[in-house]
Amino acid sequence: MKFQTTKEDLSNNLQIVQNIIAPRASLPILLNILLETTEGKLKLATTDLDIGISCEYPVEVVETGAITVPGKKFTEIIHELLPGQITITAKKNNAVIIQSENCEFKIMGLPKDEFPKLPEFKDRDAIRIGQAALKEMLNKTSFAISRDEARYVLNGILFKIEQDKITLAATDGRRLAVIEKNTGAKINKAVNIVIPSKTISELSRNLKEEGEVLLVLGENQALFDLGAVRIISRLIEGEFPNYHQVVPTEQKDKIMLNRERFLLALKRAAVLSSADYQAAKLEVFKNKLVISKSAPDLGESREELEAEYSGKELAVGFNPTYLIDVLKTLPDEMISFELSDSEKPGAIRKPGYLYIVLPMRI
Repeated sequence: MKFQTTKEDLSNNLQIVQNIIAPRASLPILLNILLETTEGKLKLATTDLDIGISCEYPVEVVETGAITVPGKKFTEIIHELLPGQITITAKKNNAVIIQSENCEFKIMGLPKDEFPKLPEFKDRDAIRIGQAALKEMLNKTSFAISRDEARYVLNGILFKIEQDKITLAATDGRRLAVIEKNTGAKINKAVNIVIPSKTISELSRNLKEEGEVLLVLGENQALFDLGAVRIISRLIEGEFPNYHQVVPTEQKDKIMLNRERFLLALKRAAVLSSADYQAAKLEVFKNKLVISKSAPDLGESREELEAEYSGKELAVGFNPTYLIDVLKTLPDEMISFELSDSEKPGAIRKPGYLYIVLPMRI
């Protein structure tokens, strides 16, 4: 195998595939990146057996072939080379020669045969979703994914697709984010799958503001085809909780707040958060919201915000981070925040979007 490319193009494509390489792996080949040349193209691929990523781009192919190279070390070498043309050659003894102007590296690779074959999804129906729409949906739900490995089914996002509608939901048991959009295409087969958080991270990194992503389902696996980039992921087995049961009744009296001022006030309150004292106190009065935070080992704060509200007065505690996370993703100038009781969840509702957060003792 022999091809020529530029340092810049190769570095950019290595960034796409190298993220899922673990520092250590049960199989040495999982630490490697597959390089494979075909007619005028270079394909790069990595896998950790749960998720696989591949991408391809045009190069000048002198000789077709394939080799795998140590991922981290190969990426470091390419990063340190001067800008310009690079020639890469794989020898029969699995030695890989990397040549640029006045510089040459030789590293040892492993044959392609040892690299796990990524599954193919031939003759399967694809669901088309706009990349920009999916990117927005992931952004508004992924922060609510559970990091508790004991609750494995919550370590991802539920994708529910039926007819012309797609719904994404994520929860860690203390908060819930749900977003719904029309796909614009009629779906014949209902889909109900949970995509792991690691795949969600890679998807979010690679989705663009234009074009479509094709979602293809296999046996306990899913393919996200973004064109030049393909992400294959195992699905999380198990039944995602029926989140509809915890959705509170919509409140008549809503608290209307300037989103940016609410966000900044919560960030200031969060400065005094500690492992033992996480909750911030929200007190609602007529046309006023008071946010206070007290931590005996640190200090206390109090801040008033203007609000449009004419309901009953109440006080409730929330982990400020759980509100900060959602407010950062919303573009609105004003948001409505629903509270009904000091022991009931708070809610932010918009057309097609719902966020619920459980209260904390204060």
